[in-house]
Amino acid sequence: MKTILPFLLIGLLLVSCREEFLNFNLESFDEGSRKITEQAKPGGGGTTGEPIVFLTGGPADVSRSTTAGIALIGGAESDTPAEMAAFKFLVAKSGGGDFVVLRSSGADGYNSYVYTTVGGVNSVRTLLITSRAQADHATTLSIVQNAEAIFIAGGDQSAYLNYWKDTKLEAAINDAVNIRKVPIGGTSAGLAILGSHYYGSTAGSLLSTEALSNPYHKNMAGLGGNDFLSVDYLNNVITDSHYGERTRQGRHFTFMARLVKDFGLSSIQVKGIGVDEATVVLVESDGSSKVYGAGKAYFLKSNGGQPEVCLSRKALTWNNIGQAVGAYIVPGTQLGSNTFDLTTWSGTGGTSQNWSANAGVFSMN
Repeated sequence: MKTILPFLLIGLLLVSCREEFLNFNLESFDEGSRKITEQAKPGGGGTTGEPIVFLTGGPADVSRSTTAGIALIGGAESDTPAEMAAFKFLVAKSGGGDFVVLRSSGADGYNSYVYTTVGGVNSVRTLLITSRAQADHATTLSIVQNAEAIFIAGGDQSAYLNYWKDTKLEAAINDAVNIRKVPIGGTSAGLAILGSHYYGSTAGSLLSTEALSNPYHKNMAGLGGNDFLSVDYLNNVITDSHYGERTRQGRHFTFMARLVKDFGLSSIQVKGIGVDEATVVLVESDGSSKVYGAGKAYFLKSNGGQPEVCLSRKALTWNNIGQAVGAYIVPGTQLGSNTFDLTTWSGTGGTSQNWSANAGVFSMN
């Protein structure tokens, strides 16, 4: 008995440690999304490729009249007035139909919030899609094709590109937004893929200092465009999230320089939208928008002129006499009283700046 007891104690200790590890996982956060309260099964869907579906509300499909709209959410918005404004906006434009959340990590953290706290929808389905087979599965297509609102959660935009790009899911999203006029929104990584051009972060997240010192830094991998999602008013636009909090102005500026240099956008076409945390931009079907929340939204457009130095292992120079990119910076408010029109690229309630870079030194004046 004396020799057996130590092994029993070790076994109990291991079980206790394992339970503590599991409990920690259950309480983990998915970046840019709500706190996850239920651990999802591993992705992949087995041999069938079927996605994992979390359903809250009525299982039967309903058909409702929808109105186009876009909710651009900067991330880290959980339980803020800006988040409530964004989901009320999407629900109203859904006509009270079936609300679909798309993600590649986490679980059903949005279901109860949208169905119960916001209210007014027939159902909320979260689709956990972690493979290309799941993105092509008939279940995925049926749910997205019958959605009256689509929301892309935070997480990792490289997963969205790897799993969703050039799949039937991609086509279904584009059809929903452009043909059926279904409202769409995204937060954090979900926001990062809504523009016609995107930063996929496929090699690791890029810092502004890295981008400005070398526009072809290895962490620039995943920059692309005109081959994934197509959302009205976001043509020639690259989006970025967690903006001021992570000092992403410099990297966003560099993204725009690379789009001019390597991706076929002219220096008068390229645009950008950056959104702070706890802040949302709500775009109406006519292209007008309002900014809600505690932070700011940044609307960028090149003033013309090619980047003077945009080469591998060379610090970026895009100067154009200090006016390479014009920025209109709009503070969020509780009532969304400050505005920006994506058709005229002009706003109210904000301030104007000119952004430039000279040998990697970034200026905002």
